[in-house]
Amino acid sequence: MLGFGELSDKLISKGLCAKCGACVAVCPLNSVAYEDGQPKLVGKCTDCGICIAACPRYDSPSAEMKFVFGRQRNPDEDFGIYKQALVAQSTDKEILKKSQDGGVVTTLLVSALESGIIDGAIVSAIDKKNPWLPLPYIAKTRGEIIENAGTRYCPSPGLTLLKSSVSAGLQKIAFVGTPCQILAIRRIQNSFPKYTKNVLLTIGLFCAENFYYNDLMIGKIQNELGINLKDIEKVNIKGKFLIYLKNGQVKEISLKETAKFAMTCCHYCGDFSAELADIACGGVGLDGWTYTLIRTDKGTTVFDDAVKKGLLKVEPTKNFPVPTKTLIKMSKDKRKLLNP
Repeated sequence: MLGFGELSDKLISKGLCAKCGACVAVCPLNSVAYEDGQPKLVGKCTDCGICIAACPRYDSPSAEMKFVFGRQRNPDEDFGIYKQALVAQSTDKEILKKSQDGGVVTTLLVSALESGIIDGAIVSAIDKKNPWLPLPYIAKTRGEIIENAGTRYCPSPGLTLLKSSVSAGLQKIAFVGTPCQILAIRRIQNSFPKYTKNVLLTIGLFCAENFYYNDLMIGKIQNELGINLKDIEKVNIKGKFLIYLKNGQVKEISLKETAKFAMTCCHYCGDFSAELADIACGGVGLDGWTYTLIRTDKGTTVFDDAVKKGLLKVEPTKNFPVPTKTLIKMSKDKRKLLNP
């Protein structure tokens, strides 16, 4: 069997680590920790191979696709297997004010929490000492979920909180993350279910790439553009990298420029639309709405519950042809990274 040394040599040292925290979550000896922005061996490694089996960058996701759906994706299923595709928007003004696009992810988490479907959610928060540096966070109240809404575009090792969510007494949690993180969750559920026994729901975020915090946020935005990170209200990508300041100004960076700060590992990921999630969400050019793919029965239950309570406004995707074309193109382009 191979151990953490294999991950270190083949992935971490080459910048190919997805920074998801899966290896931290599954190490039976707690010998792997997440320090200084990457996993590190801090104890004895017995070469059990569990960390390798859980790593989303170590092998193709074919086994997990069959695990979740009972079959592989067909060639004509451009953005994966799903039960429903729709466009939605939260009806909660507080959520809309704080959310990234249509507030669907936040609304689903709040709805599921209030219905007792979940008792907490692993999301990302912002480091209070380092503005816009994402950190994994366990949200257990409506206020905590809403407070941490929005996208950071830098990695947050959410899986590092799997063990602590169990020790905190949470028995039914939702996990929100990027496609690579959802893949890691499915790998653990498939092979080592005891580590994800309390994960009830996965919500995936459409993702083309993430960026290195020190390069983009500190080097480019703070040092080169002279923007105090504490003055940023929100960041988004709509054909350009948009920086919304608290004073109402909006600064722009071309995607050609931000591409220089993209994480190396993102060039080895073929999943744009979080194909293994129960529910997948993203903006794909929409203004104030969220393109939503309900992929599993579990996702249907959670989504329908929110709709029945009047928490979501829903429109058919046929009313949004351009975002649909964008979703198809982005999914195909991302897949080509693995099969050029």
